[in-house]
Amino acid sequence: MYFRLSILFMSCLVLIANTVAEKPGPADAKLDRAEIEYFERKIRPLLSEHCYECHSEESDTVQGGLLLDSATGIAQGGDSGPVLVAGFPEQSLLIETILYDDGIQMPPKGKLSDSEIAELTRWVKRGAAFPPSSDLAIRKPSGIDFAKGRKFWSFQPAAPQPLPTVKQAEWPRTRIDSFVLAAMEQHDLTPSPAADRVTLVRRLYFDVTGLPPTSQQLQAFLDDTSPDAYEHLVDTLLESPQYGEKWGRWWLDMARYTDRTASWLPQTSQAHLYRDWVVDAFNHDMPYDDFIHRQLATDLMPQTGPEDLPALGFLSLSPTYWKEPKLPCEIIKVIVADEWEERVDAVTRSFLGLTVACARCHDHKFDPISADDYYGLAGVFASTRHVERPVIDEKKYKPVRSAKQAVKKWEAEITKLKKQKPLPQQHIDELTAKIAEIKTTTPLYDTPMANALSEESMYVVRAGKTPQEGTKFEYRPEPRDLPSFIRGNPNRPGPIVRRRFLTVLSDAPRPFENGSGRLELAESITSDAASLAARVIVNRVWLAHFGQGIVDTPSNFGQQGSRPTHPQLLDDLAARFIENGWSIKRLHRDILMSATWQQSSADSPQRSHIDPENVWLSRMNRRRLTFEEWRDAMLTASSRLNPNIGGPSITLDSAANTRRTLYATVNRRDVSPTLMVHDFPDPTQHSPARMATVTPLQGLYALNGPLLTQQAKWIADQVEAENPGDEPSKIAAAYRRLFSRAPRDHEIRLAIDYLADANSESKSDRWQQYIHVLLATNEFTFID
Repeated sequence: MYFRLSILFMSCLVLIANTVAEKPGPADAKLDRAEIEYFERKIRPLLSEHCYECHSEESDTVQGGLLLDSATGIAQGGDSGPVLVAGFPEQSLLIETILYDDGIQMPPKGKLSDSEIAELTRWVKRGAAFPPSSDLAIRKPSGIDFAKGRKFWSFQPAAPQPLPTVKQAEWPRTRIDSFVLAAMEQHDLTPSPAADRVTLVRRLYFDVTGLPPTSQQLQAFLDDTSPDAYEHLVDTLLESPQYGEKWGRWWLDMARYTDRTASWLPQTSQAHLYRDWVVDAFNHDMPYDDFIHRQLATDLMPQTGPEDLPALGFLSLSPTYWKEPKLPCEIIKVIVADEWEERVDAVTRSFLGLTVACARCHDHKFDPISADDYYGLAGVFASTRHVERPVIDEKKYKPVRSAKQAVKKWEAEITKLKKQKPLPQQHIDELTAKIAEIKTTTPLYDTPMANALSEESMYVVRAGKTPQEGTKFEYRPEPRDLPSFIRGNPNRPGPIVRRRFLTVLSDAPRPFENGSGRLELAESITSDAASLAARVIVNRVWLAHFGQGIVDTPSNFGQQGSRPTHPQLLDDLAARFIENGWSIKRLHRDILMSATWQQSSADSPQRSHIDPENVWLSRMNRRRLTFEEWRDAMLTASSRLNPNIGGPSITLDSAANTRRTLYATVNRRDVSPTLMVHDFPDPTQHSPARMATVTPLQGLYALNGPLLTQQAKWIADQVEAENPGDEPSKIAAAYRRLFSRAPRDHEIRLAIDYLADANSESKSDRWQQYIHVLLATNEFTFID
């Protein structure tokens, strides 16, 4: 019987693998775009700083016949032969020369740092992606034509579009359907039938709340025969607190959220305040323009108060890199500049879908974004300091601050006393008692401290007269404008650039005058760039509902990004999104009420032949659950899910953790192996979308992991308690809990045969194994 169980398990895992495996074409295209973006941010700046003086079209004399500023030049190599072998750094001349081993040693002015060598080696190992050669990629910069750049599709104003004429006029239920159907008909496609009610309600619950419907919730919907039953359920779920939890986690991927960060940064003990603020913002349908403003500058907005300070976690929880003060300030300046670049990248990709950080070393190679545009934004973040701030009024917090200063002084004194011999125990006990008293008698002593911001500029300066004396940081209250770093190097400053918005998105960009400029930046995103910002967020929501975006590069709406498959639909959605007060719930409702979203996911030979990737949406895409949804669905099925909302995180793999996976601890420097195995996004960087993979480790986790073992036992115990002694009833109950349906006759027979042959193991163990298999099946892991 163990053999039969193994066969069941392996069948489940093979089904999962066969269903999820990505088709090579689109996956490769997405990978290429990501690799080119990686090259522009990490590799071209290194080549530009260390190699282009002698090995580029700009060089007065090209050394060794080698050009490193174009794909053609790299492919041709130089006088010494091919410069690299993609995928094999150990066989690449480029890597050999920068290692300073025997033979050629480059660059001639001195060996690169270990981190720079590691980055170039990593690039070659990843395939050495380089943008295709073109006039734009290799010519000497001659200035950007911003007037021409503004004509690009994503920079155009969004406006409501006229509805197209369609043949199957009875099918559309919403404006969305008319645009989608018109595209289908242009490609000789017809819509799929509507999904059955059970499939539809299961899909709806997961899409809106991230949880499956309970048996009672499903039955209540099936019993409701009113014509507006579905519409009523949509509204009910959008108003449920679980909606904010599902969509809050979706946003946190883009915000690169973490509960814990590097050990040298103690100020993330209450990072969960940002997570809870995001959840609450979604639940209250905070207008998206306000959502942007508060995350960048709520402390500068007169209409918000200290309770809103956690919103600043979008910036204040940004990755921070190690800065050893004993190092020369020339090195520390580069690290600090990297942090500013990360802020620019996260903000512009998240809200604008633009890769502005690619312009740090030079004008953007593809988009109308200048290096001055980059430094105009970087100055905003150079004028902002990360601090902790109380979520109550400063006047109320003043006595708390004094009390904490006293406690800090006494704790330092206790530390010194403990080093004395003999130990002055009485004095230590007196100070300990004082500390306990002040903590209990000071009102609001335990006031939460939000990861927030202050209007202060950081300057990296020498600690002494020579580089060997190390580095110190100076914080000054006035904002600063950065110079344009030559080739991105802060140790080679060029002309000063005023803090301002992007030129291509402004008729005449005005300098930011109010403090750091964070609020002016936020307002520019939702005014000057309103159409672009709306397109980006509408596309992100669409991608989350359909598994594919109208634009398939959700964080790149520039030249290197995909073009929209349904441009009129995207413009119509974006324009009406703004007209409807930037309401994300209204956007959800429009999508969920559409006939497009309510289609069956069943394919047909005609659709597979004409549109194998379902670009034209003639059926619904089948979707694999995220790890969070998968785990939460198990906890729901076992009736163990803790419904409490908010609060500190808890370790994911703790046996006592029955909270939604949203509340599992995310440690930026030590991500849970369970999360990493299941495609959890890297919390060190902005993540545009989840990428589903199929790996042996996932299968082994399903087979042997403690999560499924524990959940299977709990579910088996529940089923037994509710249906004692009746095997068919218990099997039916298990199917209702896990799949929202009754078992088929052959499924009942298979289960009874397996459960009847207990032999040396107890019936309860056999039931647990049976439930374990069901939890690993495709049907539990996917939604149609």
